[in-house]
Amino acid sequence: MGPDRNTHLRNFGIVIVLALGVWLLPGGGTAAGTLNNILGLLFAGGLVFFAYRMYMEHRSSLFILEDRVRGLLYGSVVLIALALIGTARLWEGGGLGVLVWLALIGAGAYGCVKVFRASREY
Repeated sequence: MGPDRNTHLRNFGIVIVLALGVWLLPGGGTAAGTLNNILGLLFAGGLVFFAYRMYMEHRSSLFILEDRVRGLLYGSVVLIALALIGTARLWEGGGLGVLVWLALIGAGAYGCVKVFRASREY
């Protein structure tokens, strides 16, 4: 059985009280920004740790790939990372920036798919 209705109402009330605190208390916006930055750093650190673990677990499979294919994989990952890092600036640029962002993400994904398909060939 899932949680009952009162649990949902209580959790919703807690979120409303926290939002009112951020909105009405002096310095609430600064505290929310600081908390947002801390959570963002923790999330980024978790992603870096996950990438490190995946690399360590699959590095023998990576070394089996040809140099050209492995370079394509690393380049595609860097391309996606650069697109994600520059998301805010590219999306603020209007239509052209959005198209460039989509092209970068698409090219990186295409490269990753090509590497995946090449790794499955005999």
